[in-house]
Amino acid sequence: MLYVDADACPVRDEALKVAERYGVEVVYVTNGGLRPARHPLARIQMVPEGADAADMWIAERVGPGDVCVTADVPLAARVVEAGATALAPDGQPFTAANVGARLALRDLMADLRAADPFRQGSGKSFRPADRSRFLDALDRLLRPRKP
Repeated sequence: MLYVDADACPVRDEALKVAERYGVEVVYVTNGGLRPARHPLARIQMVPEGADAADMWIAERVGPGDVCVTADVPLAARVVEAGATALAPDGQPFTAANVGARLALRDLMADLRAADPFRQGSGKSFRPADRSRFLDALDRLLRPRKP
């Protein structure tokens, strides 16, 4: 199963494209704003509005063998803890070895923003190279393994 934390995800179409290649079901989890899925492998899972509702829904269901596409570091940590694979929209994997450091960096950046209300910018922009890296990484994750 491929779960997509779909609100503000820049690679929703790409995720379905790769999943279709391997016959993997895709669940787009959102609290609104997505058009109904018109593909037999895709479905939209609506969750209530509110902080982290989509994250909680995914975390309660994800398990070994599943893949979750998310930019949300705390969700990625929960996915990895559940034995599933988490992949950022820029193609960077979240792993047991790196998710702790990424959580710490996220918290540090939040503290810096809170300490300086005039701090501008929201990080790097999403580039074509990120999209390409995502497609390659997801393809490798979903490709059936040869015995």
